[in-house]
Amino acid sequence: MNIAILGAGTWGIALGRMLSLTNNQVRVWSFSKQEAEQLDSTRTQKNLPGMIIPKKISFSTSFEDTLKDSELILFAVPSSAIRSTAENIKHLYKDQIIVCVSKGIEEKSSMILTDVIKDALDRPYLDSKLVALSGPTHAEEVAKDMPTSIVSACTDIKTAKIVQKVFSSPFMRVYTNTDIRGVEICGAVKNIIALASGISAGLGYGDNAKAAIITRGIAEIKRLGLALNCSENTFNGLAGIGDLIVTATSMHSRNYRCGLLIGQGYSVEEAKEKIGMVVESLNSLKAIYDLAKDYDVEMPIVNAIYSVIYEGYDLKEAVNSLFNRRLKSEIE
Repeated sequence: MNIAILGAGTWGIALGRMLSLTNNQVRVWSFSKQEAEQLDSTRTQKNLPGMIIPKKISFSTSFEDTLKDSELILFAVPSSAIRSTAENIKHLYKDQIIVCVSKGIEEKSSMILTDVIKDALDRPYLDSKLVALSGPTHAEEVAKDMPTSIVSACTDIKTAKIVQKVFSSPFMRVYTNTDIRGVEICGAVKNIIALASGISAGLGYGDNAKAAIITRGIAEIKRLGLALNCSENTFNGLAGIGDLIVTATSMHSRNYRCGLLIGQGYSVEEAKEKIGMVVESLNSLKAIYDLAKDYDVEMPIVNAIYSVIYEGYDLKEAVNSLFNRRLKSEIE
């Protein structure tokens, strides 16, 4: 298949390498001429040490060149750039399958990212062509051909199965799901729970606290998802608890590492600078906080992180506020 990848970050490049090695034709678009030239000449990605980019992958800063003859378009830009990127290809879009591997919620509209793409392309009936590809997938491990499982989600199961086949490899096992909204909600909210897990570790708290944050975090994700008419099964799967575990426990996770730094006393801006890459939890936090308020969903961990990031609330006081809430049953 001819595949156009929009975005030359770690995830886009790791997937591009894998797709190229499974006999697909891959072109990658980068917003930066310097980045495109560096990737083309060195065949390396600075944040994926040890990985060699196949020579047959081409790089460009031209949407026209990247999308030429493409059958599948992969969105791998930060969530904050999804709308502008989709608007830039609107005149070039010719009914290709679109796969979004970015994770987040648009801040102003509180839309899931595939809805943002649909809106920006002005194709209100595009659902059958839109796929969210999500799960516990660190780019650093995919770049080394380490075993990984992921979910191809689309309202049209036929399209989900096409993408399942394209992205399957000897080390990548792909499942399907028709609950695209649930898959995307999981992908966005788990980043905030991972930020909370990192903050907890940065404060010096142990594995007990981390396990509690992950467990109660999936409860919050599920509550929001069910309020949005998502399938409960999604939250028990790879895109739900699977992705949450890997994001909230691993040093590969930018969100976890950012939280760790904040817990150690760095400001949000200092932590972002040290990470040096996009921290998606910070891009989606306000939108998810607002979404929970709009749907009257109880999300105490999200609320605590919002109070720390946006209201300057003391970290330890935020933790205390979680533990001093009224006592309740675990079974809702």
